[in-house]
Amino acid sequence: MHRDEALALMQEHTQSASLRQHMLAVEAAMRAYATKLGEDPEPWGVVGLLHDFDYEKFPNAEHSATEGHPAWGVNLLRSRGVPEPLCRAILGHATYSGVPRDTPLAHTLFAVDELCGFLVACALVRPSRSFADLEVSSVKKKLKDKAFARGVNRDDVRRGAEEIGVPLDEHIAFCIEALRSLGG
Repeated sequence: MHRDEALALMQEHTQSASLRQHMLAVEAAMRAYATKLGEDPEPWGVVGLLHDFDYEKFPNAEHSATEGHPAWGVNLLRSRGVPEPLCRAILGHATYSGVPRDTPLAHTLFAVDELCGFLVACALVRPSRSFADLEVSSVKKKLKDKAFARGVNRDDVRRGAEEIGVPLDEHIAFCIEALRSLGG
């Protein structure tokens, strides 16, 4: 699946502007990490773009491993011929799926998912409403504030950096730089 097809699928299933923005942010970070690691950015970007495309319609508050997000979306992707390693990475970003994160692709998706959501929240409260002047020190200060973006799992942010073997400060800086490519 190429980006144009993935983008159309995401837009078909996701109406929320903020959820679309999140998936575009994760895509940007995934592409940047793929390039850094010498991987093909196209499949990594597709995984980032589609990892939550079913969340709006099938949010899965019960955390079922077989129903709702991300299982519903992965079933659709499999029916469209998306390769199994991409599907497993998407399943693995939800810890409740029971699918282990056993590839660099899967580890990286988990590592950037929560962090990108947090970085978008950090940028939106800045006077510039931009990533352009977002600093690692500001992000780390906000991470300590449990009331800020309380839906973001701080343990997952830290665990994600550990899984890819990158110090948290470096991971934050890398993702900020990747998100600057979005122009916001």
